Amino acid sequence: MKRYDVLVAGEINPDLILSDPNLTVDFDQHETLVEGMTLAIGSSSAIFACGAARLGLRVGFVGVAGDDPFGHFMLDAMRGRGIDTDLVVVDPAIRTGLSMILSRGTDRAIITYPGSIAALKAEQVTDSMLQQARHLHIASYFLQTNLQPGLPDLLRRARARGLTISLDTNWDPSEEWRNLKDFLRLVDVFLPNENEALAIAGTADIRSALAYLSQLTSVVAVKLGSQGGIAQQGAEIASAPSIPVKVVDTVGAGDTFDAGFLYGYLKSWSLDRSLRLACICGARSAEAAGGTEGQPMLEAALAVLEAT
Repeated sequence: MKRYDVLVAGEINPDLILSDPNLTVDFDQHETLVEGMTLAIGSSSAIFACGAARLGLRVGFVGVAGDDPFGHFMLDAMRGRGIDTDLVVVDPAIRTGLSMILSRGTDRAIITYPGSIAALKAEQVTDSMLQQARHLHIASYFLQTNLQPGLPDLLRRARARGLTISLDTNWDPSEEWRNLKDFLRLVDVFLPNENEALAIAGTADIRSALAYLSQLTSVVAVKLGSQGGIAQQGAEIASAPSIPVKVVDTVGAGDTFDAGFLYGYLKSWSLDRSLRLACICGARSAEAAGGTEGQPMLEAALAVLEAT
C-alpha cells in the first residue's frame, strides 16, 4: 500500500481574514472597524489538503515554509488536521507568505505577500516522494513561479510511476494563461472555476469552454459557485446543483470542492456522484469563517449525498 493517497506539491501561507458584510476600505489614513478577525490555514494547496484529509484520504504535503511564526502556525495546524508535513522544507532564509482577505461574505478582496509561496521547485518533489503516492495534486500554478519551469518534467515523472494527477491553476494575475497547453495533456483531472475556464478557453459560454478543455485533459470539473458544478469526461457530461447553506465565508470553497471531487475520482465513482460530493463539500465549507473550519467529515457529506 502506498503511504499517501494524495501528495500535494504546493504553497504554504496563512490567511488573515477581516470580515464584515458592509466592509469598505478608504485610504488617506481612515480607520475601518470590522466585525470579525480570523487567522486561518491559508493557501489553495493547504486548504485542499485539509479537505482531503477531512474526508479520510491519506495526505502528504511537500512545500517550503519560513522558520517564523506564520510558518510554525501553518505546520502545526496542518499536522493537527492529519496532514503529513515531514516532506516540507523549513527555510530560515525565507519568510512565510501571508494573504490578508477582506471579506464581505459572498465577495472578497485578497492582498498577498508572496514570501515562501513561490519557493517550491519541481526538483524538490523527488522520485522517492512520488513513489509513495497514488495521486499528485498541484494548485496555485500561477503563484508558484519557481515550480513552473520544471512542472512538465515533474508530471512526466509522476505519470511514469503510475500516479494520476490533478491541477487547479487558480486565477492568473497577469490574465495571460501562458503555457497551460504545454502540460494539460499530462493532467488527468483539471479543476478550474467558471471564470478561469472561460478565460482559458477564450469563450463566454461554459459548455463551449468545457468542450474545449475536455480535449486537452481526461476529466474537467468546473466550479460554478452557488450554481453548483459541471464536469465532462470524454463524451459524458454531468451537472450538479449546490445545496442550500447559510454563507459565512466563501474562502476555500473551491479547494474543498476539489477535495470532494478527487475523493470520488480516487474511489472510482461515477462522474455524476463525484461531482455531487464536490458540490456538497464546497457548499458546506462556506458555513464557517476561514477555508477549513466548515469542511465536512466524510460521514456528514455522504449523509447529504444520499439524501439528495
